[in-house]
Amino acid sequence: MARGKGLGRGLDAIFSDNAIESAASGVTELRISDVEPKKDQPRKVFDQAALSELADSIAANGVIQPILVREAENGMYTIVAGERRWRASKMAGLSEIPAIVMDVDELTASKIAMIENLQREDLNPYEEAMGYEELIRKYSLTQEEVASQIGKSRAAVANRLRLLDLPGEVLEMLTRREITAGHGIALLMLKDRDDVIPMAKRISQKNMSVRDAEAAVKRRNAAAKEKEEPEDAGEKVDYIGDLEKKVTEILGRRCRISRGPGKRVVTLDYTDLDDLEAILTKICGRSPIVD
Repeated sequence: MARGKGLGRGLDAIFSDNAIESAASGVTELRISDVEPKKDQPRKVFDQAALSELADSIAANGVIQPILVREAENGMYTIVAGERRWRASKMAGLSEIPAIVMDVDELTASKIAMIENLQREDLNPYEEAMGYEELIRKYSLTQEEVASQIGKSRAAVANRLRLLDLPGEVLEMLTRREITAGHGIALLMLKDRDDVIPMAKRISQKNMSVRDAEAAVKRRNAAAKEKEEPEDAGEKVDYIGDLEKKVTEILGRRCRISRGPGKRVVTLDYTDLDDLEAILTKICGRSPIVD
């Protein structure tokens, strides 16, 4: 499918499309109370320590780079790019913030916000992977096209997307940066999925390097191989894995089913409240939202 207008030519091209409007309006000072973040902003986690450092810098030097906003129907302004600067400015006690008001529709604004966030270097691996997946699903891009937009190799994008196959508990560890993306790729090499969570906890507790984690995974796989049943005993069926694939295909969202002892959990990914309602409608047979 053809790429959407603007996105296929990169973030700079989207900005240049609006250069006339931006130049005409220039940088304006907006009341911080009149600016609000986008409800389905792709960036979910903001490091409070880093925000505090940025707030101190803004208090001392002001906001160097204006945020990008678009007018909302309620007389407010919705952030297109720069929510981190807006949050830090509020922390710094500013009442106004420099902004460029862009004349773009919501779809283009969503694309800009998505790409702007993915080009940052402080996203955690899970946020990054979810951002790539949303670009692919929502805007019908290929991995190659996503890589082109954010200035990374296709292999780097593919490896981030592979992380989404990890169990939810391990993805939370990635979000908290208890393990790295490299550790996550190593965990995906485990032959027995029941070993993934225990191994992830071991990697975190022992503060293993990626190389050490890869070696531990190889040893675990070798040990598991020695305990495998004889070939004539029949091939082991991955019942849970098959269910995950089938549910993912039916619902159109990634499904993960926990394994092993303890509490069992089924996890479904969603992007925003509308997407959540669509999932629940498929599960319940009707919308669970009561007007």
